[in-house]
Amino acid sequence: MRGLIVFVAWSLIEISLFVTLGSWIGLLGTLVVIGGSGFAGVMILRGQGTRLGQAIRGNAAGLLAHSGLTSIAAVLLIMPGFLTDMLGAVLLVPMVRQAIINRVGSRIRTATVQTPGQTRRSGDVVDAVAIDLTAERLHDTTGPAAGPRSGPPSGWTKP
Repeated sequence: MRGLIVFVAWSLIEISLFVTLGSWIGLLGTLVVIGGSGFAGVMILRGQGTRLGQAIRGNAAGLLAHSGLTSIAAVLLIMPGFLTDMLGAVLLVPMVRQAIINRVGSRIRTATVQTPGQTRRSGDVVDAVAIDLTAERLHDTTGPAAGPRSGPPSGWTKP
C-alpha cells in the first residue's frame, strides 16, 4: 500500500511540474529538456559499461558503487519528467554519490576470510560475503548447482 501511495504521489508531482514548467518554457522547451535529458542519460549509461568492467577487473568497491549510482542517475535522466531529471542530475554530482556511499557503506559489514592453507601477509585484507564454497564444490560439475550441461567442457573449468 505504501508503494502505491509513493507511486501516485510521484506521478502527481511529475504531472504538476510538466504543467507548471511547461507553461513557463512552452511546448518546444519542454520537449527539448525532456528529450535532451533522455539523450544524456543514454550516453551516460553507455559509458558506464566500460567503467563497470574496469571496476570489476580491478576489484574496486568504491568504483563499483559510483558506477552503480551513476547508472541509476542515467536511468532517472532517461525517464520522462522534471523531478526524475532533477534527481538524476543531483546523482551525477560526485560529492552527492560519495555521501550516499558513505552513508550506506557505514551500514554494511564485511568479513576477512582466509582459506585453509593460505598464508596471509600483513596488510592483506579480503572483503567477502559469507558464502560456503569449498574447493570440491567449485569443481563439481555434476551437482544441481552446475545446471544442465551438454558437450565438452568449456575450458573455464578444470577436469
